[in-house]
Parts: sequence; C-alpha cells; structure tokens
Amino acid sequence: MAGLPQAGQRTEAITLGQVVRAALWPGRPSPRRPAHHWKVLRAIAACRTPALGGHLYQCAHCGREHFVPHSCRNRHCPTCQGLNGAQWLEKQAADLLPIPYFHVVFTLPHELNGLVQYNQRLGYDLLFASATETLLAFGRNNLQAQLGITSVLHTWGQKLDPHYHLHCVVTGGGLSLDGSRWVPIGPRWLFPVRALSVVFRAKFRDGLNRLFECQQLQWPPDLTHCQKPAAFGRWLRPSLRRKWVVYAKRPFAGPKTVLAYLCRYTHRVGLTNRRLQALNRATGTVSFDYKDYADGARHKSLTLSLEEFLRRFCLHILPPRFVKLRHYGLLSNRDRPTRLARVRQLLAALPPQTQPLNTRMTPPSTSIAAPPLVCPHCGARALVLLRVLLPLRTARPPISDTS
Repeated sequence: MAGLPQAGQRTEAITLGQVVRAALWPGRPSPRRPAHHWKVLRAIAACRTPALGGHLYQCAHCGREHFVPHSCRNRHCPTCQGLNGAQWLEKQAADLLPIPYFHVVFTLPHELNGLVQYNQRLGYDLLFASATETLLAFGRNNLQAQLGITSVLHTWGQKLDPHYHLHCVVTGGGLSLDGSRWVPIGPRWLFPVRALSVVFRAKFRDGLNRLFECQQLQWPPDLTHCQKPAAFGRWLRPSLRRKWVVYAKRPFAGPKTVLAYLCRYTHRVGLTNRRLQALNRATGTVSFDYKDYADGARHKSLTLSLEEFLRRFCLHILPPRFVKLRHYGLLSNRDRPTRLARVRQLLAALPPQTQPLNTRMTPPSTSIAAPPLVCPHCGARALVLLRVLLPLRTARPPISDTS
C-alpha cells in the first residue's frame, strides 16, 4: 500500500476512537451487533470529543482559550485505560511481597475458539477456574501451602484474531496450610509445565462436560451437529489428545518488575493506540503493527478494511460487568490484609540465608501526579478554568462502562 509506514513506525498519532468514528460514518455498512457492543463502540467513538463535554480553560499569559474534552472511561478504550491502570497499580503496590513472582500462561486450543466465542461468560469463567484451580492444587499437593495468584484474561492475538489465554502471576511460595510458616519455592522454576498442562486440560474438559450435560452451551452454526452426546464427544476428542500449552516464564526480578508487567497487561483490550499506523478514510482501511512470532517475532504491518477491523475488535468486547482481573488463594479479596500481614511477619522471621529473593526491595512509588496545566499555544503554566461544558446531548448521559 503506497505511503504505508514501515512496521513498528508511526507517522502521526492515531487513536482507536478515530478508527471507530470512521468505521461508523453514515453510509458505511452497519452489521447487526449485540446492544452492549454498540454501547462500547459509541463510548469509544465519543471519547475525547465535544460530544462528552469537557473543561474550557483560558491562558492568563496569552489570553487564548483551550478546550479539554472528557474521556469515556470505558474499559475497552486504550486512550482511557493508561491512567486507570496506573491508578489501579497504586492501590496494589501495598500488597506486593518481598519474594520472587512467577509468570504462567494457560492457553486454550484454537479448535475451541468457536464454542468459547458463543459462550463467552461461561467459557471465560471456566478458563479462570481450570487454570487457577490447577495452580492451587499443585501448591497444596507439592508444597502443602496456599499460593497467591493474580490472573488476567486475554482473548486476542497479534492480528486481533481469537486467542484465549490466561496470564497468571504466582507467588514464589505460599503460606502453609496450617498458617504456621512460609513455604518458599526454588528461585528458578515453579512446577513442571507438562504436569500443569495435563491437569489444566482435565479440569477444563470436566467443566465443559458439566456445561454440556446441563444444556447451558450455545452452539455456533458450524457446531449444531454436536448437540448429541456422541457427536460432542467425537468433536472434543481431537482437542483432548493434543498437549495444551502452558508456558512458565522465568521469575520476576522483584516487586518493581511485577508492577511493570501488570501495568502492561491488566488494563488493555485488543490493542493499544501505539500499534495503529495509518487510517485511510478514502479507501476505508486501517493499518496496524503486529509481531509475527512465526517469523522470529518480527514487526510487520497488517491492513484491514474498517468493517473487518471492527469485527475483529468486537470479538474481544467483554460481557457486561465481567471481571477480567481476579485474585485467588493467598491474594483472594476476602481477609487479604490479614493473610498478607501474617506472611510479612513470617518472612521477617526467616533466617537471612533462607530468605526469599529480593526481600530488601520495597514496592516502588507509583503516585500519580496531576498533569500540569500547560497552555498548548504559548507553553506557559497559566491555564485558568473558565467553565465545565456539559455533553452535547444532555438528555442522554455519557456512555461509560467502568465495570
């Protein structure tokens, strides 16, 4: 495509909101979508535009006015989620322990994509349960301890195609089942990934069979023949014969690295604005950067029609009020401060030679300072608020999805 920037490069700032507005422009095809998809798309399209209102400032130095539009606060909007992620991390910093943390990824086979897509809430919940119950069971059986797990759902691949997997940050050790001591894990590895894969596959299989027996599954058009038990078993059997991917990365270096990792993964859906490269309204196409892992993780460019881009993005819109970031075990929400206080007490009592890695590190400060009110015209920090402008359609409040 002529004039397309090289992969990994950008010529101008493009936001997802601009792409959605171009795709929803009157006259373009508008396929049928669920109501909550339209809610998300309208929110992203209106983000940082006068449609949501804003703050009107005047510079006391040069006298010129400056309008700052409101954001949509939708959890699918990459423009809004950067600040939301930083604010979340500020609250989570106090819960970091001075121990190593491990990163484990559980991935579903692509043969299950169609069924999961038609049963998003059930499929995502089952993925959470199967992966975390696997880790907690290994902690109980191998260590006689309760691990702490923070898990984040990801549903997309680099090309915005379905790729259902769960990122888990796991504590390097756990609280003994009787609560009397801290049980550390070796600093180099967590559990054998082959064993994790077998148990994870079995737990997901059993959960999927229960959903089938309770007739809770919705069937995509190409799988309607699987509604009979025998046909469902034949369809599922090939997926169960292959190895399921469980990937364990090397442990994090310390609390600071854990925060940097979480900041990248917790508040993101689909893609970030930085990956958008070009928007051509005349041809109705959008180009974005992706990593081709089959070619050594090289950065490449993919150009899609606006309709196809929006279709792929909508595949990853979460069900309403669905919680995509969850804590389990030692880090579960109920009585977490009490358990963490007990763990810190036990860690402080360990002999120096047996203390876990990085015990001297303290959680980094993630305080978020308010951005300076700098005039974009003269550069002086002299902006004065004139008034707050309401949304253009006051009869209909701004669309937001902060769940």
